[in-house]
Amino acid sequence: MSHTRMPALFLGHGSPMNVLEENIWTETWRELGKNLPRPKAIIAVSAHWYTRGTAVTAMEKPRTIHDFGGFPQALFDTRYPAPGSPTLARQIAETLAPVAVDLDQEWGFDHGSWGVLIKMYPDADIPVVQLSVDGTKPAAYHFELGRKLAALRDQGIMIVASGNVVHNLRMVRWQGEAEAYPWAESFNQYVRDNLSWEGEDEQHPLVNFMQHEGAALSNPTPEHYLPLLYVLGARAAGETVSVPVDGIVMGSLSMLSVQVG
Repeated sequence: MSHTRMPALFLGHGSPMNVLEENIWTETWRELGKNLPRPKAIIAVSAHWYTRGTAVTAMEKPRTIHDFGGFPQALFDTRYPAPGSPTLARQIAETLAPVAVDLDQEWGFDHGSWGVLIKMYPDADIPVVQLSVDGTKPAAYHFELGRKLAALRDQGIMIVASGNVVHNLRMVRWQGEAEAYPWAESFNQYVRDNLSWEGEDEQHPLVNFMQHEGAALSNPTPEHYLPLLYVLGARAAGETVSVPVDGIVMGSLSMLSVQVG
């Protein structure tokens, strides 16, 4: 059975309130779900499962994790009951060897993954396996895991990574149409400018993102940025990269989304 090569996506997920709201971001995610080829299964990579070591959710029925506070009850009442896939979890572990991958039975879908998938695939009828982000490893490691996962795209499996390439919650501006900080604009543009970069992996400007003068303020910690590298790593040479939506909210939160393929 032949499959189209599935696209790989990085979605800027922003506030958990996007689950309850309809806006330009959620509309974009919904359109992607409608217009892209339908995947057989999804590998979700979220900023919110930041671990020591690499793990995949390997249970039949992952739980919906409400890993946030101070939001309306309706958000806590929302479930995303997509099935898991122990088979795909094992396949990911084999694909990433010799990296040791823990077949996790405890986690589930955190808001980084289900918050976007609930808009893309509201019927929750596509199996999803979530892959953790190993916080002990350098950026190049995450890019390399993306390289290894690329083969699964030809088997009907879509990679949906979720984070924010600019994520500085300490400096958010809460007023309405807050102007973006110059360093946030500058770093976001640097990411955009280098999405289609071709060359040696270790030279990749987005793997070496901390060399940008706005990087430290844009990512005081790297967990919201690193999911992007799985998607860029999974890109074939010369494959097209597009930006379904972009924008900076609250001054210091980039909603940039990136589509490979």
